[in-house]
Amino acid sequence: DVLRSVAKAIDGWDPDPCKGPFRAWLFRIARNLLINLVMSERRHPKVCGESHFQQILEEQAASESADSALFDIEFKRQLFHWAAEAIRQEFSVSTWSAFWQTAVDNASVRDVARELGLSAGAVYIARSRVIARLRERVNEVEGRTALFHD
Repeated sequence: DVLRSVAKAIDGWDPDPCKGPFRAWLFRIARNLLINLVMSERRHPKVCGESHFQQILEEQAASESADSALFDIEFKRQLFHWAAEAIRQEFSVSTWSAFWQTAVDNASVRDVARELGLSAGAVYIARSRVIARLRERVNEVEGRTALFHD
C-alpha cells in the first residue's frame, strides 16, 4: 500500500531542499496511510452480531486529529527509545545513569548526584551531553529536531 501511494504521489515530489528531505516526504506518505487505515477500521470494524452494535461502534469512532496526535506521540516515543539505545554505549555508566534518572525517571538532580557520587553540576552536564547527542542522532534519521521542539 505504501509503495502504491508513493507511485501515485511521486509526480508531486519536489526535491527543493527548503521543503525537506525525501525521507520526510516518504514518512508523511506512510504516516498518512497508517492513520487512514486506523480510521477506516474504526469506521468499519469487523463485527459479529447485531446491526445496532455496529452502529454503536461507528458512533464511537475517533476523529482524524486524535488518530494523528496518537500516531505522532507513539512515533516520538519509539524514536526516542531507538535513538537512546543507539547512543547508549557512547557514554559511561554514570553519565548515562545521570541522564536517564533525571530526564526520563524524573528523579531530582540532588538525589541522583548523591547516589552517583557526583556534583549537581556534573549531573546537569551529563544530562545535557546525552540530550545533545540524542538530538544529533534523531537529526541523522529525520533531518529535523521535532522530537524535542514540538
